[in-house]
Order: sequence, then C-alpha cells, then structure tokens
Amino acid sequence: MINLHSNLRNIDGVLHFGGRNMSEIAEKYGTPLYVMDEQTIRANCRTYVRAMKKYFGESSYPCYASKACCFKDIYRIIGSEGMSADCVSCGEIYTAKSAGFDMSKIHFHSNSKNDYDINYAIDAGVGYFVVDNLEELFALNDIAGKRNIRQKILLRLTPGIDTHTYEAVRTGNVDSKFGFPIETGAAQKAVKKALACENIELKGYHCHIGSQLFDSDVFIRAADIMIEFTCKMRDKFNYIAEEIDLGGGYGVRYHESDPIIDIENNIRLVADRFHKKCRTMNITPPAVILEPGRSIVADAGITLYTVGNVKRIEGYKNYVAVDGGMGDNPRNLFYGSTYSVLSVENLNKPATFLCDLVGRFCESGDVVTPNISLPEDVKRGDKVAVLTTGAYNFSMSSNYNRYPRPAVIMIDGDTDRISVRQETIEDIISRDN
Repeated sequence: MINLHSNLRNIDGVLHFGGRNMSEIAEKYGTPLYVMDEQTIRANCRTYVRAMKKYFGESSYPCYASKACCFKDIYRIIGSEGMSADCVSCGEIYTAKSAGFDMSKIHFHSNSKNDYDINYAIDAGVGYFVVDNLEELFALNDIAGKRNIRQKILLRLTPGIDTHTYEAVRTGNVDSKFGFPIETGAAQKAVKKALACENIELKGYHCHIGSQLFDSDVFIRAADIMIEFTCKMRDKFNYIAEEIDLGGGYGVRYHESDPIIDIENNIRLVADRFHKKCRTMNITPPAVILEPGRSIVADAGITLYTVGNVKRIEGYKNYVAVDGGMGDNPRNLFYGSTYSVLSVENLNKPATFLCDLVGRFCESGDVVTPNISLPEDVKRGDKVAVLTTGAYNFSMSSNYNRYPRPAVIMIDGDTDRISVRQETIEDIISRDN
C-alpha cells in the first residue's frame, strides 16, 4: 500500500483515513466526496505555531493562506489553534467573518483590489492590507482618510529569486505580476510613498517566493534580501520595519518519491540565518510571519470516487473513469500535477493494472492523474481514493458541464460531519433568470 501520511491505514484490505473506514464514509455520503481529517489540520497548525514562537520569538506567527482551502470550518479550526489568516478576496474575508474568525488577524492580499474590495475589507475590520502597487496604496490612503482611520499595511516586495518550481507558482521573480521589485528601485519608491501617506501605518514588508518548496534555501535567500532592504530603508528614511512576512511555500508529498520535510527543523534553519543576518546588519530582529497553506491542509484531505467504467485499449493504454474529475480537481489540467491513488476496498490485491485515472467531464484534458496502478480486476462500482487533495482541490472546484460540486466531510476521531453540503442541480440554476 502507498503510505504517504501517518493518517492512512490498511485494515483488512480497506482504506482507513484519520481512523475512519473510507468504504463506510463513501457509502454514507456518496461520491465524489472530499474527506478531511481535523486532527491532521490541527497537528499541522501546532507545528507552525510552536516552531515559530520557539525559533523566531513570541511576536512571530503563522498566517494561514486561505486560498489553499476555504470554508467556515477551516477558520474555526485555525482560529482555535492561534493562527492568523491571509485572504485574497472579499469572499474569503466574508467566510472567515461568518465563522467568527478574529478580523484583526486577517491579512488582505490581492494584486488588483478595487474600491469595493478596499471598502469591504475596512468595514469588515481586517487587520492588515498587503499592498501590491501604488494605485492600491493611494486608493487605500484616500478611502481610509474619508473614514478617519489609519490602516496598517505591509508592502509586498519581489526579491528577485528563482525558485526552480512550477512556472505558474513562481511569484518572487522580478517580472512577477505581484509586488514591488527591489532590484528596479520600485520597492524603495513605494516605502517613501507609504511613509508620506497620512492615513497609512507601514508595519513592514511582505514577500512570497513560490510554492511546493522542499528545502529552506530560497527562504534563507529571501530573508537575507529582505533584511538588507530593511537596513537600507532604515538608513535612507530612518524607518525600521516591525514585521517581515517571508510568505509560504513549503511542499507536501504527493508521491512516496517526494522528499519528507521536517517543518520545525526548516523553520529553525531559516530563523538561525535570519537572526545571524540581523546581528551582522546591526538591526533588532523584526517579528516574522510565514504563510503556510498547502502544508496545513493538503495531507489532511483525500477525495473518494466511484469507478464508472474501465476502458482497455489493447496495445495502447488503459483508462479508469470516475464520477468526478476536473470539476473537483483541475490541478492536472492547470499544472500537470499528479497524485497517488489507492483502491478503497481492495488494498490487499496487487496493484498491477497501469492506467490513467480520468473524469467524466467532456474534455480530453479531464485527467485526474496519469500512470497510476490499481488492482487488475478494477471494475464499475469500485471505490478509489486520490490522496493529498486537501489543498487547491475544493477551492479550485467548478460547475463545468453543470456538474454539482462535492460535499466536504470533516472527520474527527470517531465522529464525522458535513462541513460543506453536496451541491444540487437546483443550486446550479439558482442564479439563472
């Protein structure tokens, strides 16, 4: 059996996830189905909270990247674990607020906030805006002034680092659509402009260098650049940043061949270099923020499907088609992402049938993941589980072909509950005139 995570078990040939029998869960709720393990989410949160305070100091903290997976239960869980959250839209802010999340612990991102977004976020009471461009800075200053408030911000900077990751998730290079490049002088200009805004309180700087990173090298390089920039702004404008956000990006294991990441040790390595650099530059270390998303929820989630048909093309390839696909997991289509797959009820059988796991959507690109192995006698009605789908699956789901989106079931020890109900075909037309 593929065993990527500690919450997976083979008990009498049946897949158990988070201590629960997935055959029974599939029977109870139907498929396709997202299943998430609350205890794994909580354990991942605690790793970050403890390690950041231990190595960076008590004022440092993790800020959950909401775009990885956003629904009300997620905010209830991360809030109770002492995490902040970054949101990239009014919808994410509204979800967090509806869940009772502390709005002062929200960081509002986005490279193109319009006036509605700014007004909405201020009304909601978000703690920080992460300002991406001068147009946003000036608009925020103007709107905050009309409300007689002084809004806390971080300036998003691009440090010019190549992360050697997927092109679509590289965000720290100079020509990124995000942030003020340090290399071109735009970042220094932004600091000068922000300090001149009477309705803006500049708290520090933010950067994000990419996703699915398996070591701390790029975080260390980013920390060096951000501290050097902080010192330059101290000398230039007599301004010392109180906080530096190094972004997120630690990877997760989609396959057994992927490296195992020790998050706490990686945080220790970055903190050691960060504090050493601060000593070298003769600066009091600012508080540090990290933005884990994928590494909080990815291994806490799996997706259950029912096989619809098995297509054997002799001499070519085989397809196993399921009752979901690109509508609930478009990541193979977008990024070429691949996954590990298990038979839910036949784990004791040899997985020798090489095939592509495909969906039911009317697109040739509707591939959940290629080149996986299932039992030779896989057939219609069998259940399969795609592993490590807690991040960027539910949040990127759609109604393409007007298929309803799956439910999200949260398991917690001996209990299970509906976090997000199954969408219906009536829901799909609810906004039609």
